[in-house]
Amino acid sequence: MNERILIIEDDQAILKLLQRGLAYEGYTVDTASDGRSGLNQARDHQPDLVILDWMLPGMDGLEVCHRLRMGGKVPILMLTAKDAIQDRVQGLDAGADDYMVKPFDLDELLARVRALLRRTQTERIAILKFSDLTLDTGTREATRGTRLVALTAKEYDLLELFLRHPRQVLTREVIFDRVWGYDFGGESNVLEVYIRYLRQKLEEAGEARLLHTVRGVGYVLRETP
Repeated sequence: MNERILIIEDDQAILKLLQRGLAYEGYTVDTASDGRSGLNQARDHQPDLVILDWMLPGMDGLEVCHRLRMGGKVPILMLTAKDAIQDRVQGLDAGADDYMVKPFDLDELLARVRALLRRTQTERIAILKFSDLTLDTGTREATRGTRLVALTAKEYDLLELFLRHPRQVLTREVIFDRVWGYDFGGESNVLEVYIRYLRQKLEEAGEARLLHTVRGVGYVLRETP
């Protein structure tokens, strides 16, 4: 077992309890004590599951959950002291897969973690396809038709984001957040540079354009009309 679990929790006692319990079960454990650093951890070390506290300093758990969900299908187990039905509904609507109220039983939490990981095991290595473009998230290989497209790590991250949101216009802010991190300086032209690199590689053999600019907003992966 080598699944990576990210805990985002500002209560140090709970954080240490979870860290010890999960490490003892054989998981690789990353931790963060606020929402922004949690998102950065998730970007730098892609977790197989996130345990997320609702009440966090700065950016709350609901916002973190929403941002994590925009970037993919990582299972999210939300922890909270809020036990009203409406609170549970709100958490699940934000994208959480499961919900536990504090105080919780560690054995029950570990059982829920195992269940969530089993449920998503086949989804974690996905083949993403759009038109004649294919991305294997297991081998990190991209192909256009039968042609292999060599990508840098950042180009791969950018292409995966678009392939997980086909035909959806992604704003510059969302792309910076998911690919470069929450605190990245959005005034840079690095995004335009990487879009240009990606287009050159995807259209190298004269294929139709798939990455389109939406002026004043961002970019979209769609067929050329």
